[in-house]
Amino acid sequence: METRLSVNINKIALIRNARGGNMPNVLKCAVDCEKFGAQGITVHPRPDERHIRRQDVIDLKPIVTTEFNIEGNPKEPFNKLVLSVVPAQVTLVPDAENALTSNAG
Repeated sequence: METRLSVNINKIALIRNARGGNMPNVLKCAVDCEKFGAQGITVHPRPDERHIRRQDVIDLKPIVTTEFNIEGNPKEPFNKLVLSVVPAQVTLVPDAENALTSNAG
C-alpha cells in the first residue's frame, strides 16, 4: 500500500517536554494515529532533543506497524541513529543546527 498520510508527531513530543513527564505519551499517540488510519509515522530528532528524543526513536521502532520515517540532518549522530534503528524511510533535511524549524528540506 502506498503511504498517503504520514503523521509527524514532533509537536506531541514538544508539548510533553515542555510539561515534563510523559504527558502526552508519544508512543500512545503514534499507535493511535495508526489506529485512526495514518499509513506512516514521521519523526525529526534534532541534536538538542527539543521534541523527539533519541530514545523516542528507539522506542517507536518496534511499535510502529506502518511506514516509519525518520527525517533529519545527515550528520554523524543522525546517521548512527538511523543505521541502528533502520526505519522504512529516511528523509534528509540539511537544515542549519540553530534553525527552529525546517523550511527548505
